Amino acid sequence: MRRRRGRGYSGYSGYRRRRGRGKTAAIILGVLLGIVLLIGILFFAVRIKEIEVTGNKQYTEEQIVDLIFDGKWSRNSAYCYYESQFREKKSIPFIEDYKIEFQSPTKVRVVVYEKSVVGYVSYMSSYMYFDKDGIIVESSGEQLEGIPWVTGMEFGHIVLHQPLPVENQTIFEQILNLTQVLSINEVKVDKINYNSFMEAELYIDDITVELGNDDDLNGKISELSDILPEIEGMAGTLYLDNYDENNSNPMYSFITE
Repeated sequence: MRRRRGRGYSGYSGYRRRRGRGKTAAIILGVLLGIVLLIGILFFAVRIKEIEVTGNKQYTEEQIVDLIFDGKWSRNSAYCYYESQFREKKSIPFIEDYKIEFQSPTKVRVVVYEKSVVGYVSYMSSYMYFDKDGIIVESSGEQLEGIPWVTGMEFGHIVLHQPLPVENQTIFEQILNLTQVLSINEVKVDKINYNSFMEAELYIDDITVELGNDDDLNGKISELSDILPEIEGMAGTLYLDNYDENNSNPMYSFITE
C-alpha cells in the first residue's frame, strides 16, 4: 500500500510541475506577442513629417511631394518603406527615376533623376520632347517652362522613345550646343527656328534674334546677354549674324517693329 501511495504521489507532483511550466510558457508567449503587437502598432502609427527633395528642376519641391506622396498611406513610414523597396515606382512625366532615402522614421529625402530634355516639337496637338540625341523622351499636352520650341525641322511619323525622324541628324548637336550656351549665359528663349541653311533664329517674347550659323556661338550669346536688358519689353529684330570676335567695338542692328 505504501508503494502505491508513493507512486501516486510522485505522478501527481510531476503533473503539477508540467502544468506549471505550461502556464509559464503561455505567459511568456503572451508577453512576447503583446510586445510584438505594441511595436507593430507604434511602427505603423509613425508618419513622415519632413520631406527633402533634390535633383528637381522641371518640378517644384511641392509638386514632387504631391506626385509621389499622393495616397492615404503614402506618408506612413512602414508603408512608404515597403512601397519604395518592393513596388514599382510611380510614372511621372519627365522623371527618369527617383529614390526615397530614410533619414529617420519621420524624415525622408527624395532624390529625383530627370530626363535630359533640350527641346520639343509640335506634333498632332501634342508637344514631343527630345533629348540631346534626338530621342523622343516624353509626350505631353503641356509646354514645359524653360524648354524651347524648335521649329524648321522636317520630320515624318514620330514614335515615343525613338529618334526624331529628321534627314539631317547633325542638327541635334547644334541644338545641344546652342541650348548649353544659352543656359550658361542664363538666356531663356521661347523658340528656336532653323531655316533651310541651318541658321538659327531665337524668339524671346516679341524679340527675334538672328544668329546666323553656329560659328562663334559663345560670343554671339554673350553679346545677346549684354544687349537684352537694353531692349527688354521692345518688339523687333536683333541681328547678331555679323558677329566678329576680332571686332573690339561692334555695332549690331536692332530694327523695331
